[in-house]
Amino acid sequence: MQAARRHFASDNNAPVHPRVWEAMRAADVGHARAYGDDPWTRAMEERFREHFGPGARAWPVFLGTGANVTALQSMLARHEAVICAQHAHIAVDECGAPERHLGAKLILVATPDGKLRPADIEPRLHGLRDQHHVQPKVVSITQSTEYGTVYAPEEIRALSACCRAHGLLLHLDGARLANAAASLGVPLRALATDAGVDVLSFGGTKNGAMLAEAVVFLKEGLGEDFRFVRKQSMQLASKMRYVSAQLAALLEGDLWLANARHANAMAQALRARAELVEGVSFAWPTQANGVFPILDKAWIGPLQAESFFYVWDEERGACRWMCSWDTTEEDIERFAMALERVASGRAR
Repeated sequence: MQAARRHFASDNNAPVHPRVWEAMRAADVGHARAYGDDPWTRAMEERFREHFGPGARAWPVFLGTGANVTALQSMLARHEAVICAQHAHIAVDECGAPERHLGAKLILVATPDGKLRPADIEPRLHGLRDQHHVQPKVVSITQSTEYGTVYAPEEIRALSACCRAHGLLLHLDGARLANAAASLGVPLRALATDAGVDVLSFGGTKNGAMLAEAVVFLKEGLGEDFRFVRKQSMQLASKMRYVSAQLAALLEGDLWLANARHANAMAQALRARAELVEGVSFAWPTQANGVFPILDKAWIGPLQAESFFYVWDEERGACRWMCSWDTTEEDIERFAMALERVASGRAR
C-alpha cells in the first residue's frame, strides 16, 4: 500500500515512531503476566517517577479521552463540577464524554487565548455548600491549549495557589505537554509536579506512540481506587506490556523531547513561510506545534486539496496547521508554495 502524503491536519495522523515500534517488538517475546503485572510496566512506572518525582504514580490507558475522563472521575463526586476554558478539549472535542460518564457539570469560561487565570476561577465559586448549586471541585487546564498557546510554570503555580485557597484540585490535560515543555525549555515536572498540579493526563499518542496515554497522580491521597475506575471505564489493557513499552520508550533517553522539539520547529518554519504571503494573518501566537492562520475563505478549499487541515473558526476563517514528529522541511516548502499559488490566484 502506498504511503499517504504527510499533511497538517493533526499530529494524531502521524505514524508511530520507529523507536516506539522497536520497544513494542522487544516486548513481544514469550508470555508475560497480563493487566500490568509485567517488567515493562514496572519500567514505565520508574520512567514517570524519574520525570515527575518519586511520588508520581502512573497508570497506562488507551486514549486521551479515556485518560481525561478517568482522571476527573477519580477527583469528583457527582454533585461536583469542573471549571475549564470554553474551548478546552474536554469541553469541545470529547463528544460529551466527561458529562456522560462523570455525571458532572463543566463550568465553561470564555478566554481570548484558551488559558485560564485565577481571576477566571473566583467568580465561578458561588453557591458553595448550597444544596441547590453544583459544587466546583476541579480546575482543568489544557497544555498546550486548543489555540496552541502554552502555560508558563508561573501561570500554573498561580492557578494551583488559587485552587489551594478555595479547596479545589488542579487537573492538567497534557495531551501535548511534551510540546509545551520543549517550547519553554523546561523539564516535564516543571509544568506539573513543581507547579502544583494534582493529577495529569499524559499524552503519548501525539508524540509518536500508537495507543499510549497515562493518568499520573502527583498528590498523595488521590487515586487510591483508580485501578477500579480504570477497569470500569474500559481503559485497562490486558496485554499492558505493549502500552507500557511505548510510554517507557518515549520517556527513556528523552525521545519525547526530540519529537516535540522537531514538531515545534517545523511549526515555526511553517509560520515563518506563511508570514511572507500577503493576506495571511494569525489568530494566536505559535508557541507549540500548531499554527493558526486566518485565511481568505476562498483559499481554504484549494489548500485543503493540496494538504488537508481543519478550519478552527469558520466565521473568522481561522484554520489550524499541525506539525508532527515526522514533518519535514520538504513538507513545509511544498505547502508554502501551494499557499503562494493560491494567494496569487494561480491555484492549479
